[in-house]
Amino acid sequence: MNVERSELLAGIGQDALWALIEGRHGDPFSILGPHRSGGMTIVRVYLPGAEAVDLIDATSGRVVAPFSIAHPSGLFAAAAASRTGYRLRITWPDAVQITEDPYSFGLLLGELDLHLISEGTHYSLSRTLGAVDMSIDGISGVRFAVWAPNARRVSVVGDFNAWDGRRNPMRLRPSAGVWELFIPRLAPGERYKFEIVDAEGTCLPQKADPVARASEAAPSTASIVASSTPFRWTDDGWMKGRSRQDRLEGAFSVYEVHAGSWLRDLKDGNRSLDWVELSQRLVPYVADMGFTHIELLPIMEHPFGGSWGYQPLGLFAPTGRYGTPEDFAYFTDRCHGAGLGVILDWVPAHFPTDVWGLARFDGSALYEHEDPREGLHRDWNTLIYNLGRNEVKGFLIASALEWLERYHIDGLRVDAVASMLYRDYSRNEGEWIPNQYGGRENLEAVEFFKHLNSIIHERCPHAMTIAEESTAWPGVTKPPEQGGLGFDIKWNMGWMHDSLSYIEKDPIYRSYAHGTMTFGMIYAYSERFILPISHDEVVYGKGSLLTKMPGDEWQKFANLRSYLAFMWGHPGKKLLFMGSEVAQPGEWNHDGSVTWDVLDRPQHVGIQRLVKDLNGLYADEPALQFGDFHPEGFEWAAADDAVNSVLGMLRYAPDRASSVLVMSNFTPVPRYGYRIGVPSDGVWIERMTTDAREYGGSGLVNGAVSTEPVPAHGRPVSLSLTLPPLSTIFLQGPSP
Repeated sequence: MNVERSELLAGIGQDALWALIEGRHGDPFSILGPHRSGGMTIVRVYLPGAEAVDLIDATSGRVVAPFSIAHPSGLFAAAAASRTGYRLRITWPDAVQITEDPYSFGLLLGELDLHLISEGTHYSLSRTLGAVDMSIDGISGVRFAVWAPNARRVSVVGDFNAWDGRRNPMRLRPSAGVWELFIPRLAPGERYKFEIVDAEGTCLPQKADPVARASEAAPSTASIVASSTPFRWTDDGWMKGRSRQDRLEGAFSVYEVHAGSWLRDLKDGNRSLDWVELSQRLVPYVADMGFTHIELLPIMEHPFGGSWGYQPLGLFAPTGRYGTPEDFAYFTDRCHGAGLGVILDWVPAHFPTDVWGLARFDGSALYEHEDPREGLHRDWNTLIYNLGRNEVKGFLIASALEWLERYHIDGLRVDAVASMLYRDYSRNEGEWIPNQYGGRENLEAVEFFKHLNSIIHERCPHAMTIAEESTAWPGVTKPPEQGGLGFDIKWNMGWMHDSLSYIEKDPIYRSYAHGTMTFGMIYAYSERFILPISHDEVVYGKGSLLTKMPGDEWQKFANLRSYLAFMWGHPGKKLLFMGSEVAQPGEWNHDGSVTWDVLDRPQHVGIQRLVKDLNGLYADEPALQFGDFHPEGFEWAAADDAVNSVLGMLRYAPDRASSVLVMSNFTPVPRYGYRIGVPSDGVWIERMTTDAREYGGSGLVNGAVSTEPVPAHGRPVSLSLTLPPLSTIFLQGPSP
């Protein structure tokens, strides 16, 4: 069919033509693809660099018409008598490609999807935005969609189009500010980004996909089309087993891990283990040690390894450093198979300023605040999410649900909650904007947390949320309907600081700081707490847990044993950072590994064995679990013996069905005949002493001790105990 060039470009003005050629056109579908004109169908394609293009019949493969060059920049056009299914045969300088035309497909996202995105209530964003492999009308390919409401033009770029933003401009859905395009014959594994022209006509640095489900390993920055094929889980029993509340009420002991530095392969360039290798090495180790959960420092994609993951840019993508998304799912599946829950650190507070990330994503402050008094964390040189935007809140909540639903994660530990709750966090006067009532509280963050936790607990009843919140903000673990934020647990930062400041002192001075070890019980039941000895306490010159301990080598190990046992005896769930369980001598180095070779020395083996046995005792004894959250499960046995630096705690099971006495002597002086009042008459059995020889102690033991009718500490009977030096002992009370 012979058609004049003017007919091939009928209805297209010069300005529109040049906007397409220069990559500025905001509505490429108005020019490209099939269009009816004068009783025929005109098909236009823009393929810079192509030598020739043929229009071929989709069914027979015969050539319907060759394309003419409508503009020398790479705009081709062909005319057909009718609009039938067609394909393109494109002759490139080094290959011939046959494909469907991306601009022959209609609207992709439904109006409900767009409405929910705008409303901030689309909680399955990774199945709507980003890159989703699918079939449309029997044609396989990838649907791309991205939120960029202030952009003039958005294109998908990748290896498939030579990273040329002119080739695949997207269609804008104005009601939601979402751009979309289906590119046929693409498959999972393709690298891609978005090229965005802002409202002023400036072409921005190519952007990674905010909702990408896979990414290149750093330092590369491209997003990767992830497979939509469901992972074959084998953890049905785990997921349908004990409820979140049951798990919280029982023994709850967390091993905190930085995946990249738990163990490195020295024979292979000191590389980190991948998820499959961690499944084979880390999972059985943690299970054997008796921990109930593994908590991973953020594994969402992040550009700078030195941030340990706390400056993420890919909130939907497991980092490519340790394998594929399927590999990470396999790791979680293996954890569940071994009886271990998985907790992920998750960062909704801020994001880094890398130009290929979220910063001024469409040329405007889209995810962040425009005003640096609200939008810039000066401490970390990061940008703060604008929780006043529905789309941003929806983005973050959808990210949280992605990990819980797609990857079967058992809990999220939310980082830097305090920095979100206070508008003046780490800011001087004049550097922050008060809320609408003139206060310092961030009301948008409060509502965000309430909504986040409500949605998680509604959709994922198995999952828990944990707050790293370092202030006395009230009601962090109270339900939203009672005015709380709705978290399940809160890190007890006060207990951690107080107890470490005490144990670091020379024992001769501890009597003057005795109250720091008892103060935590004043507020212990104001929230549901976990006692964290985390990565933050063994880095940045703070030294390892072992090197914090005073005294000679024997005293350092004895102090550490007594402190860990005191922690396991104290109300509150437990968290210990990797390496502390073997008394690693040096502080944590994210580019290194836990110094496992210290296990050649019996003192370090003794600490490891102690932690394992503490976990075993904790799991075995309801009296050590109930008082974690319930005040009727705890009493001080002796709280005021500052002179001797002795502390005694009584722990009770529900209805006082069993009891455990925990006694700590924080001096290097053994206490013989130490009298302590107890609630039950009979024989008390020593279940554990940190002074046992198998732990590296001197071997002073009590064994079985009978009560005597000597009143003490307000109780009618008492025990006469031997308190070994720098030790903690556990005694099981007689049955009532």
